[in-house]
Amino acid sequence: MENVTFRSEVKQSPSKPGRKTLLGSTVALVILAGGALGAFHFSHSASQAAVAVPPPSVTVSAPVQREIDARQQFLGQLSAVENLEIRAQVGGTLTQIGFKDGDIVHKGDLLFQIDPTPYEIKFSEASAQLKSAHARLDLAARELARAETLEKTGAGSSENTEQRIAEKRAAEAAVDNADALVRDAKFDLDHTRITAPFTGHIGTHQVSVGNLISGSRAGAGPTTLLGVLVSTDSVYLNFDMSEADYLAFQHARQAQKGALANKVELSLGDENSFERQGTLDFIDNSLDRSSGTIHARATVPNTDQFLTPGAFARVRLQVAAATPALLVPDAAVLPDQGEHVVLTVGANNVVTPKHVQVGDLRGGLRVIRGGLNPDDLVVIGGIPAAHPGSTVAPQSGTISFNDVPSKG
Repeated sequence: MENVTFRSEVKQSPSKPGRKTLLGSTVALVILAGGALGAFHFSHSASQAAVAVPPPSVTVSAPVQREIDARQQFLGQLSAVENLEIRAQVGGTLTQIGFKDGDIVHKGDLLFQIDPTPYEIKFSEASAQLKSAHARLDLAARELARAETLEKTGAGSSENTEQRIAEKRAAEAAVDNADALVRDAKFDLDHTRITAPFTGHIGTHQVSVGNLISGSRAGAGPTTLLGVLVSTDSVYLNFDMSEADYLAFQHARQAQKGALANKVELSLGDENSFERQGTLDFIDNSLDRSSGTIHARATVPNTDQFLTPGAFARVRLQVAAATPALLVPDAAVLPDQGEHVVLTVGANNVVTPKHVQVGDLRGGLRVIRGGLNPDDLVVIGGIPAAHPGSTVAPQSGTISFNDVPSKG
């Protein structure tokens, strides 16, 4: 019987590739794990870097506190207190002009001279007629005295006396009539010389020497315009208040219980300050319903002759006594859909917007009438970096107030 020997053969060739595959898979897993760990470490580092960026720096300050009076501001126009169109009351030939165009003339100065010759003749005739009437009156008075004497002695009749009385009365009437003619002629003669009725600034002459001008004492007929004279010592400042402003003014005046003598300040078109002052002395008695405004007027001294009628000016009117108010830089007040917002820094350095009610500019700052507290920290610098709800790094700043009261 043949001996059979069984061998157990181990196939080496198939096992080698499997071992390599397992090793490769293990290496791949290690690489992936290392990559994932590296990615996690990079992401975590980037996140830490993003968190480490410091918040933006802004400058903050508490609002300035001052006693501020209530004001209203309008646009007004200057006009002359006295504005005279110079026209002749008698006609004739112009013989003299007594000024240079644009001069300041004084009360009583000669402005125009009309040829007085025809009026001198008329005055002489009236004077002669008056003398004749006086002579006739003297004669009538003597004849009446004689008639009364004769009547008392019986040598004269009462009819003769009555006739002499009538003649004397007629002579008296003739004297009165002649006297009126003299005064009439004197009036015309005097008005051939046209003088300045007040001191003022005269414009250009409208006629030249040698022109025949027409005049009328009653203004019933055509007259010639000779020139225009305006007063200069003071001027009117005319402006219109809206109904809302007028009501606010009235409420303030009633609270003060004072007379209508408010101080107004004005600034011309090329001026940045309100250095000239006047007095509000007139408010119209009714509102103009077509415009919804009421007319007001102030008188302003013009001692330096600088204010010119017709010029425009900004008007500032004080309507109430000074009350406490807060002020911030005008740049710190931001528009917000028709309203106004001030950015403040609150708890945890978070930017918080506050809606405020604003007033006018005072001392270079904007008046805040409501919506802000005295202890609020207002963002006055770095405003573009301060977004509502964001965290910032506040730095203390200072708000400067210009104490010159006449400045805007």
